[in-house]
Amino acid sequence: MEFDFLSGEVILIDKPLEWTSFDVVNFLRFFIRKVYGIKKLKVGHAGTLDPLATGLLIICTGKKTKEIVHYQGMVKTYTGSMQLGGTTPSYDRETTPDQHFEYGHLTIDDLEKARQRFLGEIDQTPPLYSAVKIKGKRAFDYARENKPVELKKRKVIIHEFQLTNINLPHVDFMVRCSKGTYIRSLVNDFGKALENGAFLSGLRRTQIGAFNVSEAFTIEKFRSLILAQNGISDN
Repeated sequence: MEFDFLSGEVILIDKPLEWTSFDVVNFLRFFIRKVYGIKKLKVGHAGTLDPLATGLLIICTGKKTKEIVHYQGMVKTYTGSMQLGGTTPSYDRETTPDQHFEYGHLTIDDLEKARQRFLGEIDQTPPLYSAVKIKGKRAFDYARENKPVELKKRKVIIHEFQLTNINLPHVDFMVRCSKGTYIRSLVNDFGKALENGAFLSGLRRTQIGAFNVSEAFTIEKFRSLILAQNGISDN
């Protein structure tokens, strides 16, 4: 496998836990430029993953960055876990729980009825702890400064939403959805539909269109491959 990063490459990366999507972009840009002696290189990703999520990132380089919009519009598939009985300001484990609820009375039938409310086109409000821009500023900046801000609802499509394992308060799930869907918001709204609370405890993006995370490089494997192709010792 030979690469031509300036003419353009589409690289599948399995994003590590606690890396931001921009961490991956910045690492690859610096690494590729250094190994190949390239002064300037465009590198971008086709869809953000939160730091606490892992999984498939589509990375485009050089002239292929013009195709990013195409990949962004593809249907995405996730597997994840949620915890019932509580909420957090960020809708995930980034922040500590701020509300607690009893969950022992919830039944599988209750969960199934709630699940069915989130199929097809739905209105969704992005999390306050998100990269959505409001008046030129990221929403999470307002959140961290404890400043009130209003986030507008958006229409997204949930093509498939399955509860794959239920062991209260933990619920595993699979979601196939449109561009712009926040899984954290879906989980938070699912908790509300139960008249309870829920927050995201784990998330992995497994597919974007026909691209699967099983075909993706880890950062370490990609780095080792490039070094080997260029005859550089991996020390």
